Amino acid sequence: MTYLLGIDGGGTGCRAALADLSGNVLGTGKSGSANIMTDMNTARLNILDATEAAFKMAGNDAGQSKTVFAVLGLAGANVGGNGAKLEAMLPFQKSLVYSDGVIALQGALGDHDGTVVILGTGSAYVTRLGNDIRFAGGWGFKVSDLGGGARLGRDLLEETLLAYDKFHMSSPMTAAVMERFGGNPHRIVQFAHSATPSDFGTFAPTVFEYASKDDAVAVALLDKTIGQIEEGLDAIMSPAPMRLSLLGGLGAFYGPRLSPRYRAMLQAPLNDALTGAVQLAARNFASSSAEARALSGHIDLF
Repeated sequence: MTYLLGIDGGGTGCRAALADLSGNVLGTGKSGSANIMTDMNTARLNILDATEAAFKMAGNDAGQSKTVFAVLGLAGANVGGNGAKLEAMLPFQKSLVYSDGVIALQGALGDHDGTVVILGTGSAYVTRLGNDIRFAGGWGFKVSDLGGGARLGRDLLEETLLAYDKFHMSSPMTAAVMERFGGNPHRIVQFAHSATPSDFGTFAPTVFEYASKDDAVAVALLDKTIGQIEEGLDAIMSPAPMRLSLLGGLGAFYGPRLSPRYRAMLQAPLNDALTGAVQLAARNFASSSAEARALSGHIDLF
């Protein structure tokens, strides 16, 4: 039996979906981090663990993984030839490694042209017009990722210190953040010195919470951030109206705040990134196998 495999891997975890040649999912599995730029070997092991779990759920022997045709969407795949390096390390019959943005685009839009903005701890833009796929942003928290939770949380801490120093106005939100640090600005500085992007990102929901209460500082922060997001959309989207989906943990919070022009393009994602990986596996591999040729009249290639 030949199987299709979709993998969605990032810094926080890896998901696998085992499917038949028509793209029907038979089993799924999860494991740990699969950012191949951070740690190639750990990512490889977690990919195999998630694959084994998917085989187990499907009631099949994981030893059949050598018959698998796989599409993997992984964080870090588009940097320094990492994708090609990992392809050579995997035991599957055939593998294609893409950026995680590619499978997110496919899952959200299907075969439609359009743009997705992934807004989680970081941010990235992916757009497709015909066979042309383009990327923007996603260069990391320190130099990019505008609109991501890490940048928004960092900006909140900055505004809290600016309010403490009376450079900027204070608000109930900045007062609440200062109270969270015991009223001591030095504790904010100490936190920021060693904080990871995820640590900064924990403060992002506070901005949305207080913006819903018309907190002036929160509203100003979100107005600035929406401006940055739309600046990216202006740069990457075609002049003609296109489908637009906002993904990631913060996507749904930003959507209602977009300008009317972009709200009119906004559409709910059709599927998630893992589904996108399975769809791409079916498109790339199903018709190339002998079994698929035998079933060519019955295969849905999405």
